[in-house]
Amino acid sequence: MKLKHILATAGAVLALPLTATPANAQATRTWVSGVGDDVNPCSRTAPCKTFAGAISKTAAGGEINCLDPGGYGTLTVTKSITIDCRGTLGSTLNSGGINGFNINDSATGTPGTIIVTLRNIAINGAGTTLGLNGIRFISGARLTVENVTIQNQSGAGISIANGSGAAQVHVTNTTIGGSTAASEAGVRVQPTGAATASLTLNNVEMVGNFRGLDMITTGTTAGNTAILSGVTINVSTDNGINVQTNANAANVMIENSRITNNLRGIVLAGAGATARLGSSVVMGNGPATAVSGGATVLSYRNSQIDLNGNNTTPITQAPLN
Repeated sequence: MKLKHILATAGAVLALPLTATPANAQATRTWVSGVGDDVNPCSRTAPCKTFAGAISKTAAGGEINCLDPGGYGTLTVTKSITIDCRGTLGSTLNSGGINGFNINDSATGTPGTIIVTLRNIAINGAGTTLGLNGIRFISGARLTVENVTIQNQSGAGISIANGSGAAQVHVTNTTIGGSTAASEAGVRVQPTGAATASLTLNNVEMVGNFRGLDMITTGTTAGNTAILSGVTINVSTDNGINVQTNANAANVMIENSRITNNLRGIVLAGAGATARLGSSVVMGNGPATAVSGGATVLSYRNSQIDLNGNNTTPITQAPLN
């Protein structure tokens, strides 16, 4: 009997490693809390304190959620992830000339592939030295920004500056303000080299920036596009929408939107720049539109363009299919 007991005990001990959880396992869902600690496993009962602490313990394609109100720090994202603070206040303070969120998988084995979602977050760069960019997109496949507030940046609220690939950025139900430094913008689209970018803005307010939307296309590949639906661009100290190109194409579609009270409304420069305007209000700007270098503004003739310093800028009617 004694021998059987010893053998049974030894067998149980040998079986333990087969069922134990690896120490470096990553969870599909992790949690942060204002009273958490980054030494924790980031579980719901033992949450981490920062996004940076949680992301290393979250599996690629997983999700970080916020348990309670807190300031969860800045973050560089190098893998597919969703960060969602629905139901509470999740804040990132990025004062001191740094980015709030930096999306960059360029140093990974599969650059240009990550898919990132930032949802229900406040990003504030207020401080003696303002933050740099609220969100900086350098490398990845797709970025979705939903229900986010971005303010007080010395750079752009959202900066899209991929150096390769075809980036997709989708922004919904978001407010961006306070990017007032010269040549900065609520949203800037400026890929480099052969890279391209596709931007959609839906129900977005850009208020009190130097520029609202700034699209700079000077790379070697055509194809940058921006689609605006339900967008308000108000009281920009420079251009509400600014598009500059070389011979390559930059196309902007503006639908059901309001371009109001900016120094200038819609400004395009370069033969590759085209804006299409429909069902929108352009009011209270200096000139409603200004084009140069062969750029074109096409109108579907169903917008309200009035009370600008200059309403007479010729606008070519867009053809109907």
